[in-house]
Amino acid sequence: QVQLVESGGGLVQVGESLRLSCAVSGSIFSINAMGWHRQAPGKQRELVATTTRTGSTFYGGSVKGRFTISRDNAQNTVFLQMDSLKPEDKAVYYCYVLIDNSDDSIRQYWGQGTQVTVSS
Repeated sequence: QVQLVESGGGLVQVGESLRLSCAVSGSIFSINAMGWHRQAPGKQRELVATTTRTGSTFYGGSVKGRFTISRDNAQNTVFLQMDSLKPEDKAVYYCYVLIDNSDDSIRQYWGQGTQVTVSS
Protein backbone atom coordinates (compact mmCIF):
# COMPACT_ATOMS: atom_id res chain seq x y z
CA GLN A 1 0.00 0.00 0.00
CA VAL A 2 0.94 3.61 -0.52
CA GLN A 3 0.24 6.37 1.97
CA LEU A 4 0.27 10.12 1.45
CA VAL A 5 0.46 12.45 4.43
CA GLU A 6 -0.19 16.12 3.81
CA SER A 7 0.61 19.04 6.07
CA GLY A 8 0.88 22.82 6.02
CA GLY A 9 -2.65 24.01 5.42
CA GLY A 10 -4.25 26.71 7.50
CA LEU A 11 -5.73 30.19 7.66
CA VAL A 12 -3.83 33.16 6.26
CA GLN A 13 -4.53 36.73 5.19
CA VAL A 14 -4.64 37.90 1.60
CA GLY A 15 -1.14 38.30 0.21
CA GLU A 16 0.47 35.94 2.70
CA SER A 17 2.16 32.63 2.01
CA LEU A 18 1.76 28.96 2.92
CA ARG A 19 3.85 25.91 2.19
CA LEU A 20 2.21 22.52 1.79
CA SER A 21 4.06 19.24 2.12
CA CYS A 22 3.11 15.72 1.10
CA ALA A 23 5.17 12.72 2.13
CA VAL A 24 4.70 9.46 0.25
CA SER A 25 5.50 6.14 1.86
CA GLY A 26 4.80 2.45 1.44
CA SER A 27 5.26 0.04 -1.46
CA ILE A 28 6.84 2.37 -4.01
CA PHE A 29 8.48 0.89 -7.09
CA SER A 30 9.05 4.18 -8.86
CA ILE A 31 7.40 7.56 -8.59
CA ASN A 32 6.33 8.92 -11.95
CA ALA A 33 4.73 12.25 -11.13
CA MET A 34 3.58 14.11 -8.04
CA GLY A 35 1.41 17.12 -7.62
CA TRP A 36 -1.53 18.96 -6.20
CA HIS A 37 -5.14 19.47 -7.08
CA ARG A 38 -7.65 21.58 -5.20
CA GLN A 39 -11.39 21.71 -4.78
CA ALA A 40 -13.32 24.75 -3.67
CA PRO A 41 -16.90 24.48 -2.34
CA GLY A 42 -19.34 23.95 -5.17
CA LYS A 43 -16.58 23.61 -7.77
CA GLN A 44 -14.87 20.76 -9.55
CA ARG A 45 -11.44 19.58 -8.52
CA GLU A 46 -8.77 21.35 -10.57
CA LEU A 47 -5.09 20.91 -11.22
CA VAL A 48 -2.83 23.22 -9.25
CA ALA A 49 0.64 21.94 -10.09
CA THR A 50 2.49 18.81 -11.21
CA THR A 51 6.11 17.77 -11.26
CA THR A 52 7.36 14.81 -13.26
CA ARG A 53 10.26 12.45 -12.63
CA THR A 54 12.38 14.46 -15.06
CA GLY A 55 11.78 17.66 -13.12
CA SER A 56 9.30 19.22 -15.52
CA THR A 57 6.61 21.31 -13.86
CA PHE A 58 3.12 22.34 -14.94
CA TYR A 59 0.78 24.81 -13.31
CA GLY A 60 -2.88 25.64 -13.48
CA GLY A 61 -3.49 29.00 -15.09
CA SER A 62 -4.77 30.73 -12.00
CA VAL A 63 -1.67 30.00 -9.90
CA LYS A 64 1.12 30.57 -12.41
CA GLY A 65 3.68 33.00 -11.09
CA ARG A 66 2.44 32.68 -7.51
CA PHE A 67 2.82 28.99 -6.65
CA THR A 68 5.95 26.86 -6.93
CA ILE A 69 6.04 23.08 -6.83
CA SER A 70 9.16 21.17 -5.86
CA ARG A 71 10.06 17.66 -4.78
CA ASP A 72 12.63 15.88 -2.65
CA ASN A 73 13.20 12.56 -4.38
CA ALA A 74 15.24 11.16 -1.51
CA GLN A 75 12.36 11.75 0.89
CA ASN A 76 9.55 11.03 -1.61
CA THR A 77 8.06 14.37 -0.68
CA VAL A 78 6.43 17.05 -2.78
CA PHE A 79 6.03 20.66 -1.71
CA LEU A 80 3.79 23.51 -2.82
CA GLN A 81 4.96 27.02 -1.99
CA MET A 82 1.98 29.34 -2.25
CA ASP A 83 2.72 33.07 -2.32
CA SER A 84 0.50 36.10 -2.80
CA LEU A 85 -2.54 34.11 -1.74
CA LYS A 86 -5.95 35.33 -2.83
CA PRO A 87 -9.44 34.62 -1.47
CA GLU A 88 -10.12 32.49 -4.54
CA ASP A 89 -7.29 30.16 -3.51
CA LYS A 90 -9.44 28.95 -0.62
CA ALA A 91 -9.99 25.23 -1.14
CA VAL A 92 -9.11 21.78 0.05
CA TYR A 93 -5.76 20.89 -1.47
CA TYR A 94 -5.14 17.26 -2.39
CA CYS A 95 -1.75 15.77 -3.00
CA TYR A 96 -1.44 12.97 -5.54
CA VAL A 97 1.25 10.63 -6.79
CA LEU A 98 1.54 8.42 -9.87
CA ILE A 99 3.40 5.20 -9.12
CA ASP A 100 5.02 3.07 -11.80
CA ASN A 101 4.59 -0.57 -10.87
CA SER A 102 6.94 -3.41 -11.75
CA ASP A 103 4.36 -4.81 -14.19
CA ASP A 104 4.44 -1.53 -16.18
CA SER A 105 1.08 -0.43 -14.81
CA ILE A 106 0.59 3.02 -13.33
CA ARG A 107 -1.56 3.74 -10.32
CA GLN A 108 -2.65 7.04 -8.82
CA TYR A 109 -2.98 7.68 -5.11
CA TRP A 110 -4.48 10.65 -3.29
CA GLY A 111 -3.88 12.30 0.04
CA GLN A 112 -6.65 13.07 2.49
CA GLY A 113 -6.67 16.78 1.71
CA THR A 114 -5.65 19.84 3.66
CA GLN A 115 -7.73 23.00 4.03
CA VAL A 116 -6.37 26.34 2.90
CA THR A 117 -8.39 29.42 3.85
CA VAL A 118 -7.49 32.94 2.76
CA SER A 119 -9.16 35.73 4.67
CA SER A 120 -9.60 39.26 3.40
